[in-house]
Amino acid sequence: MQNFAHEMLREIYEQPEALRRTLALYLSGEGLKPDVARLLAGWSIPEGEILIAASGSSRHSGLAAEILLEDLCGVAVDVEYASEYSSRGSHDKEDVRHPSVLVLSQSGETSDTLAALREARLRGQKTLAITNAAGSSMEREANVSMPLAAGVERAIPATKSFTCQLAVLYLLALYEGARLGRMDAAALARHIADLRALPESIEAQLDGWREQMAWLARKYKSAATFLYLGRGIHYAIAREGALKLKEASYVHAEGYPAGELKHGPNALVGDRVPLVALATVDRSLDGSVLRYEKTLQLLREMKAQGAQVIAIANAGDEEAARLVSDCVYVQPAPEYLLPIAEVIPLQLFAYFMALERGVDVDRPRNLSKAVVEQGAT
Repeated sequence: MQNFAHEMLREIYEQPEALRRTLALYLSGEGLKPDVARLLAGWSIPEGEILIAASGSSRHSGLAAEILLEDLCGVAVDVEYASEYSSRGSHDKEDVRHPSVLVLSQSGETSDTLAALREARLRGQKTLAITNAAGSSMEREANVSMPLAAGVERAIPATKSFTCQLAVLYLLALYEGARLGRMDAAALARHIADLRALPESIEAQLDGWREQMAWLARKYKSAATFLYLGRGIHYAIAREGALKLKEASYVHAEGYPAGELKHGPNALVGDRVPLVALATVDRSLDGSVLRYEKTLQLLREMKAQGAQVIAIANAGDEEAARLVSDCVYVQPAPEYLLPIAEVIPLQLFAYFMALERGVDVDRPRNLSKAVVEQGAT
């Protein structure tokens, strides 16, 4: 058994087992447990429209879910900041469509997200809560609950709860895809087999990522700002990687869609403003290959510009490695599962940057695990 100096590092290493426990709640053999399907049948509306309300890291998993649900299920999805959704006032006009509402919160007590859930219930919308806290307010008040089995997360920066959220959202997309006739039993079984294989793959890569990200943190510890770039579902991971760096190490970072770099942010890029680019690919999916090729073209342009770039790329991708300053490899995986793997090196980078800068990584200043307004109940 390894000894860990901080809870954040321990929880990063606990992710394979946390994922296995979470999957065991919902899977039986090559399919979803029958009681899970019966439970979720009480949430979906016939049209399949979904609104996701969340904050912080949970909103980033919601952004990933938007791509998952739209691509795999063909449903319309909107993702809102819970703080904005809950403060816009009632929309009770008859001509306003009311989708199902999905709320995401690690604690299940986040004030803004709880307010969004309650607003949705007042409007008569069907609600689903995904939380990591048994017995939480959101679990009790939503029509349907999909709990995580990440286990207690003591460090304030979310790690294992985030990857478990992504796994449960993937399962939700599989359920909705099957319900809406977008995938048959064989396709469902393939997706589930891929998901089941992921914890072992992550486990095998953790030590290598840990060593490399510690080295990169030493190299880049003096950077003033990082710009994280991703396309498609990987944009959500760019946002999450940037948030992890900010909250864990107090280093400023922002996540952008990779195609937006030249629409303003590129003016910041320089010696003290490196880029972190998500450049993985699923070669069995045409859309993923197109995304990857566009990312490579951007990397070529950034190399010509003299930018410092850290890339997250497929193991063995020599072309991506030639275009960047540093390349961190992840084992190939299906497009919609790559985010669960590629976020983990970014978590480790945030952790080691915090150590380099002398930050109490488990308890960053001004932050708490459950964001509850003073006076709220």
